[in-house]
Amino acid sequence: MTEVQDRAPSPVQAQAPRPANKLKETSWVAPVIWGVIGLVIIGGIWLSWSPLKQGASPLLYNNQDDPGWISRMLFQPTTLGQKLLVMVVAIALFLAIMGLILWLIDRPKIPTGVVLAGFLGPVVIFLSIGLLWSAIKTVIQSFQKFDDAGAANGFVGLDNYAKVFSGQNTQVLINSVLWIFLVPLFAVAFGLLYAVLVDRTRFEAVAKSLIFLPTAISMVASGIIWRYVYLAPAPSGKDQIGLANALVDLVGGTPQNWITKAPLGTFALIIVMVWIQTGFAMTVLSAALKAVPDDIIEAARIDGATGPRLFFSVMLPSIRPTVVVVLTTVAIASLKTFDIVNVMGGNLPKNNILANAFYNALVVRQNGLAGAFAVVIFIIVTPVIIFNVRQMKKAEENR
Repeated sequence: MTEVQDRAPSPVQAQAPRPANKLKETSWVAPVIWGVIGLVIIGGIWLSWSPLKQGASPLLYNNQDDPGWISRMLFQPTTLGQKLLVMVVAIALFLAIMGLILWLIDRPKIPTGVVLAGFLGPVVIFLSIGLLWSAIKTVIQSFQKFDDAGAANGFVGLDNYAKVFSGQNTQVLINSVLWIFLVPLFAVAFGLLYAVLVDRTRFEAVAKSLIFLPTAISMVASGIIWRYVYLAPAPSGKDQIGLANALVDLVGGTPQNWITKAPLGTFALIIVMVWIQTGFAMTVLSAALKAVPDDIIEAARIDGATGPRLFFSVMLPSIRPTVVVVLTTVAIASLKTFDIVNVMGGNLPKNNILANAFYNALVVRQNGLAGAFAVVIFIIVTPVIIFNVRQMKKAEENR
């Protein structure tokens, strides 16, 4: 008994030893590092804002002055050797910075605050300069006017917003509303229908891969593919090259100018976006359907629920949060769509939407009008995101 008591560790010995070389959490190093991060953010904001007053390009590179050969090589590489050198420099810089951060945070004397600064500091810098400040700057520019060189010439109040909602942009707003409602509706409907039909079938993986394939293709490539589908009618007596007109001609119909004819062009472009987003909706909703507990389905079948009633009364309510997430995600993607309209729409005003109108304003250096378009897009997206977050919270509360 005495030996057992002698071997038992005392309360003091049972406590884990604290490292003697660990700096106190109140070390001055962390505040200094965060102060440096703050100065970097302020400096980045100043560099990106001050050239705008002179009409120059923001940050690091000024395209109005004759740059040195180093700046020209890094920011305007033309030869293969220069491009390879830029790639090597970028990779080496990334490895050097990450290696330095990892080496510093692995030191035994580094306090927790410094570790947090090492991991979160670069993220805070890039989010502050690249996202938060850019958003604030866009809002400021939406109230300014700019000359032909892109330099700010004072504030104009709500004039840019008045142009956005003027008669010349009425079709842009109507088309954008059609995109926001029709693309999510049909993409989710087709994706959900396909997910239900191929669920637990013999060739499920192959069938889903075929539908998901358009999602993996870039929108520019998709636009080029569908340009040939919607190709204009061939001259009289010639075979139709476009697939759509060939099918119309096959059934005895009249070939159409699918893209240039309004409002047919808008619906033709919407079909392309639905084709792209259906694979995404099918993938997410299929995973949600597989996550529905078998006990619920078996209990519903015992109660006599089969076929459509089983789906609409049991399975669909179970995946309702996922449906809401997919709807809002596709709606936001539709509102930001630029590639399809720009590649296929031929920049026709009757096919235009907000994202492409924003780009067109930047091309002609109407930065104030472009900022107003961007703010309008943000205002439209915000309630969609809020609705999405609220639905997700309700789903968590019901679990």
